[in-house]
Amino acid sequence: MDWNRVEGNWKQFKGKIKEQWGNRTYDDLDQFGNRCDQLEGKIQERYGLAKDRATREVDDWYSRQDDW
Repeated sequence: MDWNRVEGNWKQFKGKIKEQWGNRTYDDLDQFGNRCDQLEGKIQERYGLAKDRATREVDDWYSRQDDW
């Protein structure tokens, strides 16, 4: 994953992240900013997923973001 693209377009990606993981709040996203590891950790915590599953979900989500 080229997380640099996410970091460079963080404001736009926040909306897409919110669409994918509805339990996320914008406060959570602002809290950890554009750091991939913290996004994975929050998803893992919020949804009760194993770390590798959270990482896979973020990677899978990112791979579907063709328009960036």
